[in-house]
Amino acid sequence: MKKIFAKSSSAKPLFSNPMVNWRVNLVWLCMLFLFPIVLWILPSNTFDATGFELCPSKLFFDVECWGCGISRAVMHLHHFEFSDALYYHSFVFIIYPLLVLIWVLWVRDAVRVVKNKPA
Repeated sequence: MKKIFAKSSSAKPLFSNPMVNWRVNLVWLCMLFLFPIVLWILPSNTFDATGFELCPSKLFFDVECWGCGISRAVMHLHHFEFSDALYYHSFVFIIYPLLVLIWVLWVRDAVRVVKNKPA
């Protein structure tokens, strides 16, 4: 049976120079650590009632898509406001743990690259 998440054997680094690739991964790792901190610093209602629609479905057709409200719900769940998160999107308790898992995997991969600094 074929593995779905198997890494490709032909995967190449982003840049041919290993030192540049290491620096890019170091910057990526710093951004990964700063992202949740910035979300905690911002107030939980940052994305609530801004008056600016980002969803193309709602903007062009005035119909809410399945993702409408997920940004607001994730922001409220990130601030441990469970009832508000559930109000904005009912799937937030599934989506948020998946986002955290993806974040952890990205951090793990970036740490592996940064730890193996080229000479």
